Formats: sequence, C-alpha cells, structure tokens
Amino acid sequence: MKDALVLLPGMMCDARLFGPQIADLSADTSVMVCPVTQGERVEEIASALLDVLPKRFALAGLSMGGIVAMEILRRAPDRVSRIALMDTNPLAETPVVAANREPQIVKARSGRMLEVMRDEMKPNYLAPGPYRSEVLELVMDMAERLGPEVFIRQSRALQRRKDQQATLRKCKVPALVLCGAHDALCPVKRHEFMAELIPYAKLVVLEHAGHLPTLEQPDETTAALREWLAQPYVLQ
Repeated sequence: MKDALVLLPGMMCDARLFGPQIADLSADTSVMVCPVTQGERVEEIASALLDVLPKRFALAGLSMGGIVAMEILRRAPDRVSRIALMDTNPLAETPVVAANREPQIVKARSGRMLEVMRDEMKPNYLAPGPYRSEVLELVMDMAERLGPEVFIRQSRALQRRKDQQATLRKCKVPALVLCGAHDALCPVKRHEFMAELIPYAKLVVLEHAGHLPTLEQPDETTAALREWLAQPYVLQ
C-alpha cells in the first residue's frame, strides 16, 4: 500500500488550498491535510505534527507549509518517503523581512489583519488570469476564518525560522520542487537554487501560476504531484 500523502498549507491557508488535489488524488491515495497554525516556532509546529503523523509518509508543503516540511525532514528523515516543496524558501528570514513583519503584527492585533492581507501580501500572490479574483477571494476567506492570533503566531514562526540548506543537501528521497513563474514572494531563482541543493530533485515551473499554483493551475500541479508520487524510491 502506498504511503499516505501529508499536505501542509501555507500561511493563513487551510485545506481548501489543496482542494483540487485532494479531490483528484484521494481516489487512490490516503490524503491528510495538517494545519501549521500552532506554535510560535517552526520547530514546535513540526514536533507537534510528528506526534500525530503516520510512521512513514509522503510530504508536500506550500510556502510556510514547505518551511515546516523541511523542518520535519530535518528531524525525521527516516519517516519521510518523498518530499514536494512548492513556492517556498529554504533560507532563514532576513533582518529586513523580519522587521517588516512587526507593523503587520501591530495591525493584526488592532483588528486590521485583512487589510494586511489585502494591501501588503495580495499583490505578490498570483499570476494574471481569469480566475485571479476568485482565488483571491478564497485566500481572504481562509485568512478571515483562521483569524489574527494565527496570523501573529505564524509571523513569529517565520521570523525565527532556521536555514535549511544543509537539510536539503542530505535529502535522499524523491523530491519535487515546484513553483509558479509569477511568484514574487518566492521567485523562480530561489527554487532553482533549492533544486540544485537536493540530490536528484525535479524542478517544475508553471508558467501561468504565481504563489498558489494548487489553485491557479490545479491540473498541472496535480499532474506534477502524481508523477512525483509514482517515482521509484531508488534514485539512480
């Protein structure tokens, strides 16, 4: 029997981020979506998830979910049978970005979290296209449902995150690195760098997607995940 597929959503996202993939892949794969909403450190989030995850699993994370996925791989490489990292970042937070999060946290505390999402994060999210407004509406709804306390915890976790380059260099399982060509938050060059770090990684760049390819180009994203899930364990 195939290992379960564990999906980790990005910041201020829930399982709906992977709605199209869950609908398709669950026909023949056990799919779990785990929230990354608890804990003010990536290490705390990863440790709590490892307590409840199966003994061995395929792991895919997008954005902050990818950051948590790398920490899970670092902590329990023997439990991760394959890894997919989507629109994410293996580097520690820069001092400038960490400082920029502080006014966002202040706004979230004062009831203006959706303003932060709308004005400061949204412009970097998506590629132009007919479904852009629909996807943005879903992003805002996911954020509103999770609320400001989750926003603050996740912001703190991202500020304090560690560099994971060494983790990726040691990766010995089938790996997919996927991103949208229009992603301004985690650009293509960052993913090329990640794919070079991981032995035998496959890089997939979706031309008509931005930061959320699971929703922007769902069929292409699902196809890439299916191919990754079918890769043999023995890497040549």
